[in-house]
Order: sequence, then C-alpha cells, then structure tokens
Amino acid sequence: MGLFKRVPKIFQLLLLYFWVANLVDFAQADPPYPLCSNITNQNSSFQSNLNSLLDSLPSNASISKLYDSSTGHDPDRVYAQYMCLNYVTNDTCSTCLTLATDHIRQSCANNTEAVVWEEVCQLRYSNRSFLGQLDVSGNLGLDNKKDVSNPEQFRSIVNQTVSNLIKKAAFNKSANMYATGDASFMDAETLYALVQCTTDLNSADCNTCLQVALANLSSCCSSSRGARLLSRSCYIRYELYAFYNGETDESSASAPNQGTGKSKQSKILMIIILTITSVVLVVAVLSLFCCLSMKKGNKKRKNEISSQEVQLHSIAENQDFQGRDGLGARESGFIDLASLHAATNNFSELNMLGQGGFGPVYKGILTDGKEVAIKRLSSFSEQGTEEFTNEVLLIMKLQHKNLVRLVGFCVDGEEKLLVYEFMPNSSLDVILFDPRKRAQLDWCRRINIINGIAKGILYLHEDSRLRIIHRDLKPSNILLDNDMNPKISDFGMARIFASAEGEANTARIVGTYGYMAPEYAMEGLYSTKSDVFSFGVLLLEIITGRRNTGFQKSKNVPNLTAYAWHLWNRGNEKELMDPSLSDSFSVDEFSRYMNIGLLCVQEDAFDRPTMSSVVLMLKSETVTLPQPERPAFSVGRFTGHDSANPNDCSDNGLTISCALPR
Repeated sequence: MGLFKRVPKIFQLLLLYFWVANLVDFAQADPPYPLCSNITNQNSSFQSNLNSLLDSLPSNASISKLYDSSTGHDPDRVYAQYMCLNYVTNDTCSTCLTLATDHIRQSCANNTEAVVWEEVCQLRYSNRSFLGQLDVSGNLGLDNKKDVSNPEQFRSIVNQTVSNLIKKAAFNKSANMYATGDASFMDAETLYALVQCTTDLNSADCNTCLQVALANLSSCCSSSRGARLLSRSCYIRYELYAFYNGETDESSASAPNQGTGKSKQSKILMIIILTITSVVLVVAVLSLFCCLSMKKGNKKRKNEISSQEVQLHSIAENQDFQGRDGLGARESGFIDLASLHAATNNFSELNMLGQGGFGPVYKGILTDGKEVAIKRLSSFSEQGTEEFTNEVLLIMKLQHKNLVRLVGFCVDGEEKLLVYEFMPNSSLDVILFDPRKRAQLDWCRRINIINGIAKGILYLHEDSRLRIIHRDLKPSNILLDNDMNPKISDFGMARIFASAEGEANTARIVGTYGYMAPEYAMEGLYSTKSDVFSFGVLLLEIITGRRNTGFQKSKNVPNLTAYAWHLWNRGNEKELMDPSLSDSFSVDEFSRYMNIGLLCVQEDAFDRPTMSSVVLMLKSETVTLPQPERPAFSVGRFTGHDSANPNDCSDNGLTISCALPR
C-alpha cells in the first residue's frame, strides 16, 4: 500500500481501473462454461431420470475418461456423456465431473439439453440421443489475453502443428482420437498443443470437428499466446507452456522459483511503473489509434486467410479423408490444379459461364468425361476464403437429390476452386425471368420445382445429420438439371444449428435483399423461419414469373409479396397469373399456392409454418389452409393495374451473396 500511495492521484485511479478491468476479464475466463438449450422440461419423470444419471457419472469417471449412458423411457429418457482430457488422472477426472454435475444443475436447471465445460472435462446431456453424431454448433473459443510478438509466424506454426495432430488423432487408430505435440517458436519458446475427440465419432467426423475447431480458433484468437476451442464433439488447446505435462501457467514454465517477499514487492513496483508508462503512451498516441486499429484488423484478416489455407491444405493432403457417404478423396475430395487447367482449357474465356461474388465460373470436362462447373475464388475477394472453407466442410456432409453435389475442390497456393456437377439448364432466374425462355416452365414443371426446393430445405432443417440454415435462398441459387429438377446451391453463407437451438444472432448480415426475413435484415436474427420466408418469396416468384422487386418502375408498390397480399385481400389474385401459362391450371389451384406463399412471408416469424408443414400443404389438397397475416415489407400505396410487360421488372442489385456455377 505504501508503494500505491506514492503514485499520483490520477494514476492511482487509472491503475485501479485497469486492475478492476483485469479482474473482470479473469472472472469471465474461469470455468465453468455452460451452454443451455433454454427449452425446459419440468416433468417429474424427466427430472428424476436426469438427476439419477448425473449422480452416477462421477463414480464412472474414476474408471474411464469417456463414458456415455442413458436412463428412463421415452419421452422422458435422458442421454448423457462426459469426456475428460486424456492427460489427467482418473481421480482428477472424477473430481472434475463432480464439479461439472453441480454446475450443469445450477446453470441449466430443467433444460432439456445442456453442456458444460470445466478445466479438464466436459459434460453433456439431452432428451435425444446424440451418440455418434457430429455437433459443431455452439463452439466456444477462449484466448489468452496476451498476444505474441510475431502473430503471423506464430499462427503458421500453430496451424501446422495442430493440423498434424488432427491427422494423427483422427486417422491413427492407436492414437484413440487424442494427440499432443510441441514445436519451437522463435528459438526461445516452445508451443504445446493438444487435440481430442469423443471416441463415439468415426474418423471422418473427428477430422471435420477438429478442422472446424481450428478454423474457429483462427477467427477468434489469431494473435493470442494460447487458446482453447470447446466443442460438444472435440477439443483443441495450445499454449506456450507444457500444460499437459503438469505446468499450470507460463510463470511456472519460465520461473519455477517465485523468490522472496522483497522480490515480489519489486515486481509490484515494476508492474506499477510499467502500467503508468503504458497509460502515458496510450494518451500520447491516441491520435494514431484509428490507423493502428485498421492495420491490426488487416493483419488479423490476413492471418485468418492464412489459417484457412492451411486448414484446406490439411484436408487435401489427407489421403484417408472420408467425404460424404464414405466416399474417398477421389470421389469427393481434392482435385489437383493441373487437372482443372486441362478441364477448362487453361480457364479460357470461351468456357466462362458467368461472374459471381466469389469470382468467375467455368465449364470444364474432367478426364473421365464428366462435365463440371468450376467456381474459381478471386484473390481480391475478402469474404471468399471464409465462405469457401465453410462450403467445403459443410456440403460434403450433405446428400439429397435437391441439393447440388460437390464433386471436389482444389487448393494450390492462392488458387481456391470448388468443382460442382454441371447443371445444363443454368439457374432458375435465367429461365424464369426471361420472357422467351419462361415458356419452358409450364405449370407442372413449376410445381415440381417448388416441391423439390421445399424438400431440399426440409432436408437441411430436419432430416440431415446437421441442422442447417441456408440464409441465401433465391432463384440464382436454384440450379436446374436436364429434366428441370431443382438443386439448391451455394452453401457459403449457411450456418449449422444445435438440434434444440431456436434462433441465432449475427452482426454480419449476409444474403440478398428482397429474400431476407425482416428479423434477419433488421436485427441479425436468423432461424429456420428465415429460410421459410425466402422460400415463400421464391414460391410467389415461380407461380407468377415476376421478380419480388419488379414493381417499383410501374407503380408505387414495394415488392411482389406486398402486391400479392393486396390482390389476395381484394380477391383479385388472378391478376398475378403468368400469361405464358395459358389455361394449364385453374384459378383455385393458383390461389392455393399463393396462399401458401403468403403464409411463408408473414411478418412475424412465429406465424410462419415450418418446412415440414409447407411440404404437407404442397402435397395434400385436402389440408385446410389458414388465412395469412400481413407480410413483411408491405407498407405502400397501390396504384394502377399490373402489367405483364417484362420491361417493368428490374434486377435486385442489392446483394452481398455469391453466385454459384451455372
């Protein structure tokens, strides 16, 4: 205290502020780290089963570091799993699980699903079976508050070391999905890293989980001296001290003898002096703050891109990588750049199909004669690398007749390419909004396209191994095969949800105006109902042959959905019927589909149907349809009569999404 009193008053206040701020940071960084579903089940049978199962886990932890079990009968059955890090003793594992069971009860009382991460263990339970199922939703990245002096070199070493450990853990059976390793950093320090998966996963899912975790760490903690990624299905940690060899922090690694009380007092004085000096320097360079922040941001983005390149190289070099449905690298993995040069005649302009947000798209023919569409990532696209990685890691886990198939990918230096099955009829917008080509889409074909899109979205939301929100459904992302069957494409913006997760929030709005749900466009909230909204806009566009934003030039109407609502209330929906369809359908049939579309674009997300309900409504004419409420973005005056003149239509130019190969 004597030292503190000798510091000038203003610096005492500043110093006190920094000490309190640091205490808050450390408090936030300490475990436990709970994640609750916020969906409760207060049924006494469920709670009894949950308590019984949680009580039994710590005793098993003294025997095994990974254990799963269930108790009870449906619908009140409870499933649970814990995982301790392999380097701890069984006794430590048991102690950690005792804490975890207490914390999960306190933090997530009555929740149907929950997970809590402690220092060396994690505990998870659910009312649904999750064993053997990959889950990378809700990943939590934690970073050391200290940064390294050379972040680019450090990130490169981290990526290389962790990528090697991922291969070992996922594909070396003797490793039992666990690996540790170290590497030198700047000749003075050593990086220590650890990766581990829950052993109920197969090798491909373990690899995917750790690859996604590494990408998450690259985004959140690119310059930190240490970090850990907590996932339901896997775990990554790295530090500049040997945390898995018993050293608990950097001070113990570098200075095992703490010294006398006098030396501690000197250290306190030194800390105070350094803190005061730092404050003075911060004030002195305040005018340069914005410039330095921009520079740091650019460097961070560069580090993120570098880490994603390493991540994709790791996938490409892994000969044991298992793609969708067990396909090996040849069927659904890496394709070398030379083959793609040959397939496209060195990316000839004659083979170019179009220009998207990622970059140019080319038609190619592989050596086996297969026609493909090749999306070539532009080196000037700042968004591209993140979405490219997301699409590779995500779409290889999906298979449905109404989803476009990823044939493979290529990473070679700055070149990043996605290779898709070729769609000879291009995308829906090319045909639907062309007055001459629109006639190819008779009523039956349009209904087939609507049903196919609905089934594809339902698969993403409910039937796939992962629960996926597409976030960018629009006509240009619906590709058409030889028989005009629809294929949903472009998963660069897609996000994976936890099975019990209702909605998520983002500060980065991606997608296309006119197809984005109001809660997403205005508040960053997205859910399965966001995709339902986009589907409703698509449905109305398909049955009318008009763009959602195609009315501004001819009348004071905000969009197609608003005009459809206006005509629906007047009983004049037949005014929107596409003249090119002639008499191939009845007014009642058209009215029914418009009703379904308006139900999907209602302003309140809660009022919109789920995709399973939509598929049922489309399939069965006997289902009674409710009356739709007002759609979103429908404020405006309506004048005149609608015109079928295609020149009245205008393209939606406000988009930050990426076009997929034609």
